[in-house]
Amino acid sequence: MVQPETVLPADFFLELDRSSPMPLYHQISTRLERAIRDQTLPAGARLENEVSVGQRFGFSRPTVRRAIQELVDKGLLVRRRGIGTQVVHGQVTRNVELTSLYEDLSQTGQNPTTTVVRHEIGTADETIANALGVAVGDRVLHVTRVRYADGVPLAVLDNTLPSEFADFTKDELANRGLYQLLRTRGTTMKIAKQQIGARSATMSESELLSLPRNAAVLTMKRTAFDSSGRAVEHGQHCYSPDLYTFEITLVDK
Repeated sequence: MVQPETVLPADFFLELDRSSPMPLYHQISTRLERAIRDQTLPAGARLENEVSVGQRFGFSRPTVRRAIQELVDKGLLVRRRGIGTQVVHGQVTRNVELTSLYEDLSQTGQNPTTTVVRHEIGTADETIANALGVAVGDRVLHVTRVRYADGVPLAVLDNTLPSEFADFTKDELANRGLYQLLRTRGTTMKIAKQQIGARSATMSESELLSLPRNAAVLTMKRTAFDSSGRAVEHGQHCYSPDLYTFEITLVDK
């Protein structure tokens, strides 16, 4: 759900000095940055549009646009088609460990929310059968979700699960992380095979992540296994690259 715009108070830019040698756009940017850092403008807040800011405070649109771009470049704001300009925590850096994105965001206070865009029972094709160690044609649950951090779309998560988990409901998957749900069934993930890459977003992914058409996305393909060595989920995920990075620690043996 897109949040309503946050209308800046009438005295928000009262301290700006239009006769100062410091460029006006930089003064605007500095005032906005201070409001973001002291959480006057909290993570997830949507700024009112540039035209409105310019008209209300007597700034030109190019001046407002340049001020906002400074904060976009710092990772404090993000522009999204259909959403506008929104305050974010900054880029999500995720260690390459056997954890779920939902848990990682929760632990860092970034308010994860989820929209389930696909939830259907189907049959395993050869690729899925090989990944999950089931027979071609076996019953599987296919789920596609959009994960948000503070209301900003961060990732499209596409997962397939074997038949024993086919009764996970759409509501459960919208309100809890997948690994949380698996643990409620007594399933503990012990190991995973994972590939990290990059590619152009599909048209659907561009729309779901509010990215330009054919924008680059980070990708992760993962098959997780429980303590008995049985595959419990296969995922193909993509992430908005300006909001997300993977972090890997290398150790010399």
